[in-house]
Amino acid sequence: MVDHFVYLSNTSSLKVGITRHTQIPTRWIDQGATQGLPILKVKTRHISGLIEVELAKHIADKTNWRTLLKQDGEPIELVERAQQLLPLVADKIDEIRAQYGDDAIEVLDEAITPLSYPVEQHPTKITSHNFDKEPVVSGVLQGIKGQYLILDTGVINIRKFTSYEVEVSTDA
Repeated sequence: MVDHFVYLSNTSSLKVGITRHTQIPTRWIDQGATQGLPILKVKTRHISGLIEVELAKHIADKTNWRTLLKQDGEPIELVERAQQLLPLVADKIDEIRAQYGDDAIEVLDEAITPLSYPVEQHPTKITSHNFDKEPVVSGVLQGIKGQYLILDTGVINIRKFTSYEVEVSTDA
């Protein structure tokens, strides 16, 4: 069993998520979050999922990737939001502790992790490049945010093409 964290992040808006203890802050960076805050440390992936489902009744558990790429969201007071949200799921936390033990969930008191990305210009309109439909993509790199390369001709979700062999050339 591997410890997991339940976290709040600021991607395109406030979001709840879960990740293994070894993936903070990597998970937030991959998602393009500008802020991250672990709020609970739990004993198993299953327990983190149970809590995420409860929190997702109150806030998003997915990122609006188009909004994420168009701008950096305004900073969110994640600590305050956690203090507002945790009482809403207190009954579920008590239920989980009763079933899995008092040490199954630890409420954390962490600092917000700010994150930034090298983006010179956010796109105003999002067009996705797809190597399956267009094997040759060209453009000027304007930034990198999370798993996205932002070109002046569109964006590429690098994760989507993980196993692809890609050749890059520049006009220097």
